[in-house]
This record gives sequence, structure tokens and C-alpha cells, in this order.
Amino acid sequence: MHNGEIIELIIRRDRMNISELSRKLNVSRKSIYNWFKQEHLSIEIITKLGNLLHHDFVYDFPEKYEELHHHSTNAKEAAEYVNGTEVNSAEYWRNKYINLLEIYTGMLIKKQEI
Repeated sequence: MHNGEIIELIIRRDRMNISELSRKLNVSRKSIYNWFKQEHLSIEIITKLGNLLHHDFVYDFPEKYEELHHHSTNAKEAAEYVNGTEVNSAEYWRNKYINLLEIYTGMLIKKQEI
């Protein structure tokens, strides 16, 4: 079974009305029927449906959630350091604040010159 077929099976099993589902998702009924035909659905669509249906699709689509976890872990690791300084350190935020103050002061000086 492909992604759309699994989604359709769960929606029909839960006896969710397609019209009601489309209103809650703010999409057309046709969009939902098109999802049923799609071999691959985005994790965003799967997550929205899961939230509405109160169904955890992690077990139905483990590969999608593993990929999502992998991407979020990589982004978190990349975001931990900026220019060699740990993002959560006081030094990082102090430098960021000083840079903003310098930009603001420069803007004030330019405004006074005008």
C-alpha cells in the first residue's frame, strides 16, 4: 500500500466525513481525494491529518518520521555554533547585542546628519 491508500484506509476506518475533514484542513474535497491517489505524501500533510484524526502516523510511515528526525537533528547540530561561539552562551548573545547597538547608533548618527 502507498501513502495515500494508508491515509484513506485510516480516514474511512475512523468514519471521518470527507467534507468535514476538508473544512477543518481548509482544502477542497478534491484535494483529499487526490491525496488518496498519491504514492508519496509530504510529512506536513501526514502530520496535519494525524493531528485532526488523533492518529499517530509514526508507525504507519516510520521512514518519513526518521527522515524528519534526521533533518531536525542536523539543523540543531548546525545551529549550536555560530562563528565558533556556542549559540546558548552569554558571549554569543552579548556580541549579538553589541552589534545591534552599533547598528542602531550608526542609524541615529545618519539621521542627525540629514
